[in-house]
Amino acid sequence: MKNKVIIITGASSGIGRALTFEAANRKAKLVLAARNKEKLKLLAEELEKQQIEVLTVVADVSKEGDCREIIVQAVNRFGRIDVLINNAGISMRALFADTSLEVIRQLMDTNFWGTVQCTKYALPYLLETHGSVVGVSSIAGYKGLPGRTGYSASKFAIQGFLESLRIENLKKGLHVLIACPGFTASNIRNTALAADGSQQGESPRDEAKMMSAEEVAFHLLNAVEKRKRSLLLTSQGKLTVFLNKLFPGWVDEMVYNHMAKEPDSPFK
Repeated sequence: MKNKVIIITGASSGIGRALTFEAANRKAKLVLAARNKEKLKLLAEELEKQQIEVLTVVADVSKEGDCREIIVQAVNRFGRIDVLINNAGISMRALFADTSLEVIRQLMDTNFWGTVQCTKYALPYLLETHGSVVGVSSIAGYKGLPGRTGYSASKFAIQGFLESLRIENLKKGLHVLIACPGFTASNIRNTALAADGSQQGESPRDEAKMMSAEEVAFHLLNAVEKRKRSLLLTSQGKLTVFLNKLFPGWVDEMVYNHMAKEPDSPFK
């Protein structure tokens, strides 16, 4: 990773922030994109103290123009792109019957279209460097999760898009990684959207029992270095994907019962 130019979207918190410091430890040059200007500024100041070359771009990946600007600024500053990590994302927690369609659109715009748009503008530069495009997906991209219809839909879409992209560029040296953390201790659940589009607030899950964002970042960057096709994290996540191939109906029941046990579950 030394001197590689790495773009990380959603860099100001959660897995994105952890990826930032893990990449900095590996002496990469960083382009950090997020909506929160103040958090990006503080992040840059901390990295510059470590003598890490860093560029911050205030951007909302749901907007095509912002995605283009991330890439333009990255190339203007560093002259190349080696890794694009499409990490920015939002979640939801509500039954589909109760959910505003605008919530589903918002999830697709950020999670799916954010990945597509950033990748579109970065692709010519990644092909030049035989670089890596990474989609931070989820176990919800393998198994539809009740109460997360929009989230699962966006992650399934990301995985289909990236698989197609990989095959299209099979002979061009492009590396495509689909990274699927399981439940991770990050703020994505705190900012998950409720049925009306408001933020859910306090997470309903026990964060202490989850994989840390720092662990996810470590494994993800190792997978980039090894040019892996996919990354499945947590034993629970791996087991869910495996069992779903063999006993999908039984896993439906298991997932339903698991989600129904959450505090304030929408199933009650």
